[in-house]
Amino acid sequence: MSAINIKRVYENAAKDEYRILVDRLWPRGVTKEQAAIDLWLKEIAPSPELRKWFNHDPEKFKEFRNRYVAELTQNPATAVVLNLLAKHKTVTLVYAAKNEDINHVVVLKEFMESM
Repeated sequence: MSAINIKRVYENAAKDEYRILVDRLWPRGVTKEQAAIDLWLKEIAPSPELRKWFNHDPEKFKEFRNRYVAELTQNPATAVVLNLLAKHKTVTLVYAAKNEDINHVVVLKEFMESM
């Protein structure tokens, strides 16, 4: 399996990475050229209801993780990511959240690595 990296959309792209934007909403203040995204996979992001419930509250992160993993196990978009992991040496999951430790991408990376 490929290496899975995570980066904020505001960080520069590396030349050898395949970049997947995994947010449901396009990041504010970032052009498509700046983002250097190969694929925008909105469907892999948490459901709007889960995202709004979580609201980046650290107190809710443990429960958010459980709920998001439950969504991912039912989400056909996980197959898309697995397919890309088979094709590319390095896949970078790109997101816009400010908190680099408490966000859906941390959960998504762990989930994909456990597949």
